[in-house]
Amino acid sequence: MLYHARTSLAKGLADALQGKTPFSDAPNGLFLAAPRRTGKSTFLQADLMPELARRQVVGVYVDLWADQNRDPGALIAEAVGRALLKQLGVVAKTARSAGLDSINVAGIKIDVSKIGKVDGTTLADALRALVETAKNPVALIIDEAQHALTSVAGETAMAALKSARDQLNRPGQAQLMLVMSGSDRDKLLRLVNTNSAPFYGSQIQRLPELGAEFITHIAELIVRQRPELAPVNEAVLAEAFQHFGQRPQFFMEALGQVLSPLATDTGRFEQAMLAKAQQQLQDDEDQMARDYAALKPLEQAVLWRMLELGTRFRPYDAEALTFYKDKTGDKVTVAKAQKALESLRAHQPSLIWKSARSEYTVEDATMARWYAQRMAAGTWPPKSLQLDWLDE
Repeated sequence: MLYHARTSLAKGLADALQGKTPFSDAPNGLFLAAPRRTGKSTFLQADLMPELARRQVVGVYVDLWADQNRDPGALIAEAVGRALLKQLGVVAKTARSAGLDSINVAGIKIDVSKIGKVDGTTLADALRALVETAKNPVALIIDEAQHALTSVAGETAMAALKSARDQLNRPGQAQLMLVMSGSDRDKLLRLVNTNSAPFYGSQIQRLPELGAEFITHIAELIVRQRPELAPVNEAVLAEAFQHFGQRPQFFMEALGQVLSPLATDTGRFEQAMLAKAQQQLQDDEDQMARDYAALKPLEQAVLWRMLELGTRFRPYDAEALTFYKDKTGDKVTVAKAQKALESLRAHQPSLIWKSARSEYTVEDATMARWYAQRMAAGTWPPKSLQLDWLDE
């Protein structure tokens, strides 16, 4: 996979985290949203973390999406524990070899046998111990942070991080920097948008997708390897990239195909890329239509309601039950609606996301955009979905 460095963006965000950017709330937490597969995780690990390291900031990275079978609260705690173990190094090994059960770090008792799990030590204390041991600020970067809200332990971990931030940070001195990223802005908002949210008052910012600089970089690589293709029409490549949802993986796979010696396309490769991108877009939309059409009538109605209301969706209120009845022609009870919701969750891949507080939204934000486009075009529901039950 081709890597394109975004050094300027990394420097700008690092400045903000360190409190060097006027009017920025980043020292209290940086919340970044970007669609899935647009290079968000690569940027965090390959650009932002190295930039912070150059500034003597200890980076701790954890991806809550990497192992969805594990509780997100445990994943956060273990990531902090591993970082603490790395900092303690010889001290922890010496304690173990001497048969000691625990060591004291800045007045905090750490169980040597449980380092890496932070079991028995609060997350706030573990982070304070990490800052004290490292003698430098710590940046905890949590990728797909919205997944923490799917468990009680994950919610508790978020509250603990807020507490640790408040304990460790002082005006003009950020000892604990928190970076939370998510592929769905609506889900990430649940960390900041209510009085009960752990980071109430913070703002979600959109992480810029790869753009013109990336396309120029790709064009230069193409000309370097295939001089006969110069000059490259960057405008057409940029349009193709847009149709690919600015997802570099899909874009580069298609580029490899059109530039292959086995390619059968005639004419310029840029136009072949545009055709592939448009086909990919159509395939994605067709797949969503097929997934929707394959659902049972009540499941379709519940998903329709969810797409229509977004964060205002309430599955069992009177208006929702009336909506389900209008769309299915049958009376719908709370129990039936609940069963439909569970079926949508059990769908492979899952179509809806549920928080520990029983809040629901669509799993893939792409479906919400597809629905909005259909509604704007007056083509919802898709003609293939105009089933007999809608006419009853």
